[in-house]
Amino acid sequence: MSSQPKTETAPRKLILPQPISAAADRECRGERALLAQLGPDTIVMQGDNPALAKMPEKPTLLDFFRLRFGMITYNHLLQSATLARKAGQNEKTILACLLHDIANGVLIRTDHGYWGAQLIAPYVDEEVSWAVQHHQALRFYPDPAVNYEYPEPYVRFFGADYVVPEYLQMAYETARGHRWYGTSRAITLYDLYAFDDSVAIDCGEFEDLIGRHFKQPKEGLGFDNSPVAHMWRTMIWPTNFL
Repeated sequence: MSSQPKTETAPRKLILPQPISAAADRECRGERALLAQLGPDTIVMQGDNPALAKMPEKPTLLDFFRLRFGMITYNHLLQSATLARKAGQNEKTILACLLHDIANGVLIRTDHGYWGAQLIAPYVDEEVSWAVQHHQALRFYPDPAVNYEYPEPYVRFFGADYVVPEYLQMAYETARGHRWYGTSRAITLYDLYAFDDSVAIDCGEFEDLIGRHFKQPKEGLGFDNSPVAHMWRTMIWPTNFL
């Protein structure tokens, strides 16, 4: 009588929420409950998550657009950059519009201008990263010179009595007199009207512009030992346990 070969079953992999998304659970009840399930057939998620598209070995900026960014951010960034291009803005400004909410794509919303600026700083002109950082403050302040008004959606998001935090008030005052104010202000202008779900744009339309102004590392984003490589790796493997 021949013995049947044993069928290997892949272990179940648990995904623990990142600590920042579970800050209200200081006793870590959710984490303890998940970890209590570990055993021979149950481990934590580490490495490629089969629920996510596999990234290339040497990821490019457009790979993150296509394989990681949520569609709200994906469409918003492309619409913003397209509006800037149609308005005749220079290529630095168009790139800044294309990248201004990059942190929202799959990383973090809190202080997204600052996170986004850090993400791109090693790969773009300083003017672009400066503009991305400061758009976070400028978006709260009208500028009649360019017909920018306080966004109506912000009243719905934050309430009519919302007070801009002091650190952003200070950032705004600093930015107002800066030589790159216009670049950052342009982001807010083309940011405001770039939420049309009926408009679909292929990110490949900006491949040439990215090639001219984004210093793509030959090792791939996340693997070039830059000061921000870990941030790109976090977007490659966002569900890693450690």
